Amino acid sequence: MRAATPVGNVIPVRWPAAAAMALVGVIGAMAFLWPFFASAEFVKGHGNDTPWLFAGILALLTLVCLAEVTSGRLDAKTIAVLGVTAAAGGAMRVLSAGTAGLEPMFFVLLVAGRVLGPGVGFVAGALALLTGALLTGGVGPWLPFQMICAGAIGLGAGLLPGRAGARSERWILAAYALVTGLAFGLFMNLWFWPFLGANAPSGMGFVPGGSLTENLGRYGLFYLATSLGWDLPRGILNAVLVTVAGPALLRVFRRAARRAAFGAPVGFQLASSGEHPGSRPRPPGEPPAEDHDTRARHAVGDPVPRPRGRVAAP
Repeated sequence: MRAATPVGNVIPVRWPAAAAMALVGVIGAMAFLWPFFASAEFVKGHGNDTPWLFAGILALLTLVCLAEVTSGRLDAKTIAVLGVTAAAGGAMRVLSAGTAGLEPMFFVLLVAGRVLGPGVGFVAGALALLTGALLTGGVGPWLPFQMICAGAIGLGAGLLPGRAGARSERWILAAYALVTGLAFGLFMNLWFWPFLGANAPSGMGFVPGGSLTENLGRYGLFYLATSLGWDLPRGILNAVLVTVAGPALLRVFRRAARRAAFGAPVGFQLASSGEHPGSRPRPPGEPPAEDHDTRARHAVGDPVPRPRGRVAAP
């Protein structure tokens, strides 16, 4: 019989963190989709505002962390898990660095978001991209967009349907890995596509002030011609990793989460007389356990001292 898969997130999202992530999502959507709705005047006046976006995204990520702290969900154990996940994702990005579109770091983010919840998945994804950028020297105007995309991938993994068996969960995560591998490149191209100008292929460049359908059609052709060949290997690789190694990594994360006992209330109980603090309660009828000194004397062969004097006959 197959063991039941745990359902639900280990660390659910409280409303302060949800509000902060919603704010990040709104600003992120504006940062990605503005070419399809902006006028030509706006493009000329605000085309170089990416450094402000980078500072704003870092401030909003700090706001998400503060929201988690104030809601009591981000304790020392959660911070440790976040650090390990971000370090693992950053290290895997160093190994691949996006070569031929292959970026296995998203595999770790998918599993972390699935087990630990959407809030932790979002913060872990953003921090993993930041860590990888600092290690590889990939800090630039593209970084805030990468942080938003990676955070959204971890967030979505935590929002996947919770009630699923082990086999169903594997295939759901694999399908999600394939889709997000393609979506990452689909959105990431938008950070530079409006600024290609004459360097864009013919009929695929951004038209400032153009209609929504015109720019969507041009960008669709640009994505198919320049990016799909990179994004498809990324999605396939992550789907294969989830299928092959996903169940084992899910068990590791869930075992660590159970031992960490996220969200479990901490209580203290006074020990009864004759027992050391922290010892288990003695059931009725069970003789008292030997104390530490008595056990030590038995271990070295030292007899237990007897009371002096004559013992009265029964």
